[in-house]
Amino acid sequence: MDTLQPQNADRNKVAIVMGTYNAQEFLAMQLESIARQTCNDWSLWISDDGSQDASLAIISTFAQRCGARRLTLLAGPRQGFAGNFLSLICNPAIKADYYAYADQDDIWEPDKLARALAILAPKGQTEPAMYCSRTRLVDECNREIGFSPLFRKPPSFANALTQSLSGGNTMIFNHAARGLLLEAGRVNIVSHDWWTYLLVTGCGGCVIYDDYPSVRYRQHANNLVGTNKGVNNKIRRLKMLWRGEFRQWVDRNIMALLLAKNQLKRENIGLLHTFIRGRDVPLFARLKVLKQTGIYRQTLLGNIGLFFAVIFRKI
Repeated sequence: MDTLQPQNADRNKVAIVMGTYNAQEFLAMQLESIARQTCNDWSLWISDDGSQDASLAIISTFAQRCGARRLTLLAGPRQGFAGNFLSLICNPAIKADYYAYADQDDIWEPDKLARALAILAPKGQTEPAMYCSRTRLVDECNREIGFSPLFRKPPSFANALTQSLSGGNTMIFNHAARGLLLEAGRVNIVSHDWWTYLLVTGCGGCVIYDDYPSVRYRQHANNLVGTNKGVNNKIRRLKMLWRGEFRQWVDRNIMALLLAKNQLKRENIGLLHTFIRGRDVPLFARLKVLKQTGIYRQTLLGNIGLFFAVIFRKI
């Protein structure tokens, strides 16, 4: 694969990182929405995981249009979407004040970056800070079909242990938060967005959830990870929970957190170890640990599911 490199290494305000794989159907619209951002100080880094369609041609055309300084195209590690994103965010050559994950098939509202940066700016660059938001759901033809669930409980490590607060397609974080990810390295996790939420909250960083939907989150047959809204999606996730897939995801998160233990706040190390021990003790002890740790999900139904997951040892 030919690699497009920027003409210089100027540090942009925002580094947008995007993983692609056979993205030709929707990629051009996503790139166009990035080009239309009211915040114009950005660079785009794309890691392609071996596309066999017209994705590379679409990227090349976009690079010619916006200028080579704007875009870097890299060969992905071919280890799944999470590994692809981690290969980008853990690449020391990518330097910016803020970092944004971008999926290949969404559409950004024009003020997505500007709004997030305005909210993050007062937090400065000394302490880790991350922005995420609700999304507007659209179908394959960009017709609006609803919104992602609106979460009202505060972000926290206790929440992150059992739930990713928001999609990576909404996440923007400062250089201090990126430093945590860079130090932790390319760990073996299921989802880069859940890992980012875990690490930032576990290390005492600030997470801001915005109820404004600045991303048009496309729902289609080839979604690797879709929204959990709707009866069919809830049933699908319940089946995954019952088969033990969710517990396996938590296992991988725990292993990654233990590797990054030196970065975590002391109180969160204690919470993590209590959570680990409580997963395999007898039933009443498990329920006691659920209360002691204060772990929670964002919705009533989510917390009912968490309760039964604890009972049946599915978490």
